[in-house]
Amino acid sequence: MLRLVTIPISHYCEKARWALERAGIAYREEPHVQGVHRLYARRAGGGSTVPVLVTPDGAIGESAQILEWVDARLAPARRLGGEGAEAGRIAAACRRLDDRLGPCGRRLIYVRMFAQRDLMLRFNNQGVPRWEDRAIRAGLPMAQRFIARALQISPGVEVSDEAVVWEEFDWIASLLADGRPFLLGDRFTAADLTFAALAAPIVLPSRYGVALPPRELLDEPTSRLVARGREHPAGAYALRMVAEQRGPIPG
Repeated sequence: MLRLVTIPISHYCEKARWALERAGIAYREEPHVQGVHRLYARRAGGGSTVPVLVTPDGAIGESAQILEWVDARLAPARRLGGEGAEAGRIAAACRRLDDRLGPCGRRLIYVRMFAQRDLMLRFNNQGVPRWEDRAIRAGLPMAQRFIARALQISPGVEVSDEAVVWEEFDWIASLLADGRPFLLGDRFTAADLTFAALAAPIVLPSRYGVALPPRELLDEPTSRLVARGREHPAGAYALRMVAEQRGPIPG
């Protein structure tokens, strides 16, 4: 069986899970906490980031590449990447979201959750080995410094990150303004999957690879952020894509 090395809460890992499960491809997830994940990613044949998908043909260490690998194993009518000019538009949209919404939304929510440590650990550590759960709890200040360094979190960065998040939400809303059913036309593509997965930290969908914190447990600033995300046309679209396209979560 394929192995998927993850940080369970990661929205990039959710992209990979969603693609695999949509295709009906069985896999075994290996979840790890931040920091420790680098060791297991490298052991699996990847780099320093997750997800890493371990296949009989080798390891794949980027979520976009995992989507491409899955696509190659589907019938043409079910593929998410498109062909010709459509493929170029899909790839460009995915790159933009991976480069802007993905890192800015992730950094923004980490900053918010650092202020809610018990809640953060409760949801962050789901499914990881017991020793990793104990280690990150005991060494949380060190873990936070590692995460801040790895994600380039600096004082006030959440202000500019939030601005980018809303710019990307507005861009998505502009694509949908003409009434089209999906971002790039009449069918669900990798662009839709990528946006819906990467928007998860802002809209907290009820269907995800692990449980996400319910809004009522969040502090007031984070709850307001999620409310704004859900009310935004792009956020509502992300929630609809999850509801209609994500499918049941195994287990």
